[in-house]
Amino acid sequence: MKKLKFSELALSPEILKAVADMGFEEATPIQSLAIPFIMKGRDVIGQALTGTGKTAAFGIPILETIDAKDRRPQAIVLCPTRELAIQVAEEMNCLGRHKKNIAILPIYGGQPIERQIHALRKGVHIVIGTPGRVIDHLERRTLKLDGVRMVVLDEADEMLDMGFRDDIEIILKSVPAERQTVFFSATMPKAFMDLTHKYQKNPHEVKISHGKLTVPDIEQTYFEVKETSKLDTLTRVIDLYDLQLALVFCNTKRKVDEVIGHLQARGYFADGIHGDMNQSQRDRVMAKFRSGAIEILVATDVAARGIDVENIGAVFNYDVPQDEENYVHRIGRTGRAGKSGRAFTFAAGRDIYKLRDIQRYARVVIQRKQIPSIKDIEEVRINQFFEKVRNVLETEDITKFTNMIEHMMGNDHSSLEVAGALLKMSVQQQQQQQKQQQSAAPSNPEPPKLRKYEKYGKSAGTGKYPAAAGGGVTKLFLNVGRNHNVKPGDILGAIAGETGIEGSLIGDIDVGDSYTFVEVPSEEAAQIIAIMGRKYIKGNKVAIGLAKK
Repeated sequence: MKKLKFSELALSPEILKAVADMGFEEATPIQSLAIPFIMKGRDVIGQALTGTGKTAAFGIPILETIDAKDRRPQAIVLCPTRELAIQVAEEMNCLGRHKKNIAILPIYGGQPIERQIHALRKGVHIVIGTPGRVIDHLERRTLKLDGVRMVVLDEADEMLDMGFRDDIEIILKSVPAERQTVFFSATMPKAFMDLTHKYQKNPHEVKISHGKLTVPDIEQTYFEVKETSKLDTLTRVIDLYDLQLALVFCNTKRKVDEVIGHLQARGYFADGIHGDMNQSQRDRVMAKFRSGAIEILVATDVAARGIDVENIGAVFNYDVPQDEENYVHRIGRTGRAGKSGRAFTFAAGRDIYKLRDIQRYARVVIQRKQIPSIKDIEEVRINQFFEKVRNVLETEDITKFTNMIEHMMGNDHSSLEVAGALLKMSVQQQQQQQKQQQSAAPSNPEPPKLRKYEKYGKSAGTGKYPAAAGGGVTKLFLNVGRNHNVKPGDILGAIAGETGIEGSLIGDIDVGDSYTFVEVPSEEAAQIIAIMGRKYIKGNKVAIGLAKK
């Protein structure tokens, strides 16, 4: 089905601003279908799974109909668990942040009832509660529902399974008969249908029908990881598999910017695309990704439509997608043209249930894996090092260097001891580089401002890259190059991470054997020289200055 933009749903400026603040670009299928009918005052039956965006599907219409001057409860949402009640309340508070003087109160067991009574006495517009605690307040007469105009049952089938049928009916009978009643349920058991026939009037049924999709034959795994640990997990997996091109999906524009900022601060050559960028800006970033100048592309589902890039080694679901179809579309970006591919999903808490729904829908098995440890990565790097050594031994003449070692070390040490020392030095150098990346990354870096292209014109000389308005482009010289195992991505990642300049504003990077020329906006040149002159790239002390013309 066609997904609508929120701007197509006839919403108030306050709600549209809140949705934009939350970083959402378009409505999910359940939102696109349900919001117009709920906004018209129709009773609605919505069949939707957890994680499909149903909170906004009923939350937005509720917020749009509230009269802030009337301090009585005007809407009540029933949830099966305290966790869901809290989650719904938090999301509705975010959606209503620009609506003035609207009070939302979650009421549930396990919290002191006196605190809830105090809040209810002050006046509440929207109550979100579990059936048991709502009944408790009704019996105490601390909650009156005579002003309620809309009732929502969220995850109604689960409430019925938990034995709340009698409580639900008591609550529904306590609400005025002239009201709007909205039920959301993942399944439609007989008990649920009995409720709809008894308490709804000519309800409009909303059900998401999925198209038939083919899941590519790729390795699909997930890591059970907390939100705060996702970035470390992402970088470890990238390092473990030595990925050259990776695509990272986030659910919101804000998250895209945050992830890019963290990755650049750690020295990864990353950039991103999302709905706030115009087409020319997206094309510029995509050109760099296709050429390999960008190794990690972070994107939202909307912005990523139409991406067709070969050799993407892996797709990461940094956020579990809200829609099962989006999962299939995402992972289909890798494993193309008969090549192998990998898909990694980061899941925590309720995401695990959503992942179960995805597996059922897509008819795939997503295997759980342990998060790679530092030791795992070290072993992989050592194996990669040995592979490079074997390649040199088989393809190159090393007589000159073996003679040098024999001359300098004499008979004091065996060749095996010398090789072991060199391996240890290589591992220590890699560890030092990793520590520098970690220390360079602030705990909460400012997200890159990816939408500054309009400030810049075409770069003098190449016509490819942005140049600072009024100041043009300045070319800098650095004393590191291919002989130091330095690539363009290392240069860009280091400059972006150490100085805070947006990686997308850095122009041509020309890496030679022992030097690199890099184009930067002239207005940033002095700051870059001052900061980078005290830093290391790939373990090499940087000397940097203006390139000679």
